[in-house]
Amino acid sequence: MIRAAIAASLALALAACATTPESAAPARPDARSYAVTADAMGDAALARAAANGKRVLVVLGANWCHDSTALAGWLETPRFTGLVAERYELVFVNVGMPQTGDGHNLAVPQRFGLAEMKGTPGLLVLTAEGKAVNLDTAASWRNAASRSEEAIYAELTALAGRPAP
Repeated sequence: MIRAAIAASLALALAACATTPESAAPARPDARSYAVTADAMGDAALARAAANGKRVLVVLGANWCHDSTALAGWLETPRFTGLVAERYELVFVNVGMPQTGDGHNLAVPQRFGLAEMKGTPGLLVLTAEGKAVNLDTAASWRNAASRSEEAIYAELTALAGRPAP
């Protein structure tokens, strides 16, 4: 009887450790959007931005990074796809693991003035002429998974350079 009670208690304790309460699960979508390509950031996005009166949103991340996949996931939701379609040309650039010296496509952030990437993701907003408008905050997105939907939306709206619709 005592053994059965001890076994049941242990089983309950292990079950509690093995499960995650629903409230602790991330309240965000995740997506894998960081493909490795030969032409990570051609000038096509800048040309489209110039033709359409938009800015370019360059997301510098990697599929191994939960913050990168969280940000990509938000950008795929209807609320964000509307904002992006109206105000931005969106480009995902795989930068690998720059913090360990195994970076990829690091010429892209350097081209637009972000000299160093210490983590992922980074987020650059460019004018159609290729001028970065957020170099002061571009590397601050390394906590994207813990940002709220509202905070991300507000910052992207502000960086778009025009009032929200």
